[in-house]
Amino acid sequence: MRELVRTNDIVLVSAVGALLDGARIHHLVLDQNMSVLEGSIGMLPRRILVHEDDHREARQILSDAGLAHELRADD
Repeated sequence: MRELVRTNDIVLVSAVGALLDGARIHHLVLDQNMSVLEGSIGMLPRRILVHEDDHREARQILSDAGLAHELRADD
């Protein structure tokens, strides 16, 4: 799995999830439930991961949607 996006913006997490779902790219959102520990202040970022095989396509989909600035550096 490779990290695609890391953000505190829950609306962005939903948007990225919808784009990936639309392309049938399986993804995981990690640290989503950390808000219980942090008190729901949105301090801890959520991470969106995709399988290595889908990473390039997922990056292209987000870039095409105008979200290239949200992508993690491509290692």
